[in-house]
Amino acid sequence: MTADSVLPRRRVPGPEAPHDDVPLPKRRGYRYPAWRGAAAGLHGVGAVTAVLLALAAIGAMISEPVLIPSLAASAGVLHSAPTLPMAQPRSVVVAHLLGAAAGYVALALWQSNPWSAALAGGLTFAATTLARTPHSPACATAVVVVLQTPAPGRFVPLLLGATVVLVIGGFAASRVRRGAARYPVRWW
Repeated sequence: MTADSVLPRRRVPGPEAPHDDVPLPKRRGYRYPAWRGAAAGLHGVGAVTAVLLALAAIGAMISEPVLIPSLAASAGVLHSAPTLPMAQPRSVVVAHLLGAAAGYVALALWQSNPWSAALAGGLTFAATTLARTPHSPACATAVVVVLQTPAPGRFVPLLLGATVVLVIGGFAASRVRRGAARYPVRWW
């Protein structure tokens, strides 16, 4: 038994086949000009910069550090992929609070060192996964808490306020540029 006797013979278009049998490729949609991509990129850069400057200004006004590295990463996620589940307000706010909680738990159980920070980051990832609030920059919040040991009475309210500022900035930026993806897809 050979493959030719089992498989049906199909005509394969080639140079000798009539051109009527060759299907034309389907058009995949309208391509936007390059300047639209550049405009969207500039809008995102401006929005991220504006919200981070706002956090820095708030910190300067109250003489407290409000801008931490994990919030800068969150701003990048919010403005580069506003429709992803990890960019939605619930994920941003709750995940950072879970990260802070994981950091303080790690501090209560162990000393402030890189090993504890790594464990706190893993604990944050587990907590955000279980809470269905995926937001990877929150793992960095746990690391900041363990390595910097901020006072929880000051740090947690500032963190909450900063995440709310990020969400409001994402909401405002999505309404400014015409044709931009609307943020948020869902509030909670």
